[in-house]
Amino acid sequence: MKTSRLRSSLGLGAALLLAILALSYCARTRIIPPAGASQSGIASWYGADFHGRRTSNSEVYNMYDLTAAHKTLPFGTKVLVTNLTNSQTVCVRINDRGPFIPGRVIDLSFAAARLIDMVGPGTAPVRLDILADQSEGLKPVRYAVQVGAYAYEDNARSLEAELRRRYASVQVKAVETGSRTYFRVRIPAKDRPTSEALARRLSQDGYRVLICEYD
Repeated sequence: MKTSRLRSSLGLGAALLLAILALSYCARTRIIPPAGASQSGIASWYGADFHGRRTSNSEVYNMYDLTAAHKTLPFGTKVLVTNLTNSQTVCVRINDRGPFIPGRVIDLSFAAARLIDMVGPGTAPVRLDILADQSEGLKPVRYAVQVGAYAYEDNARSLEAELRRRYASVQVKAVETGSRTYFRVRIPAKDRPTSEALARRLSQDGYRVLICEYD
């Protein structure tokens, strides 16, 4: 698939709101490459031109979901994508096939591309890490608003200290991807409405946020 640009008719305000409300996904158990397996190459993204169309696994493509297209990974595989130009990360679920341009390894949804600052450039060098937890849990869903994810703990702690001036219960959690560790900065929320209100407030304060579901 070729890189698409967000159509101006969608409106910046609507795009921002829908991106805030995008959810992370858990996939059902599947046979996948070993946790920690990595791949590097160029990422691109696709958006409005494909919004509402069927993906290769028969889902309806939603450019505001955290999904991606990959040539070979099983559908449902969760992948941590790191933008190598700025170390920003995003977790996506594979639900489509592509990209089919030599040298490109993954095609991200608009929401995923926005979270790692590659919407403007259109492409970016990335590293893909297969995540260890690929199972869908049976416990009640909990919510948190993620404000950042970093390869270096000092950066996460700096954001944590900044957020604690205005927000309570800020947490920094280390996430292992096999050979690497990332540090996520999150604020837990008691339910979905609370997480949405918190996400809007953080966005108004200038932060890029993501509502996360986890077990």
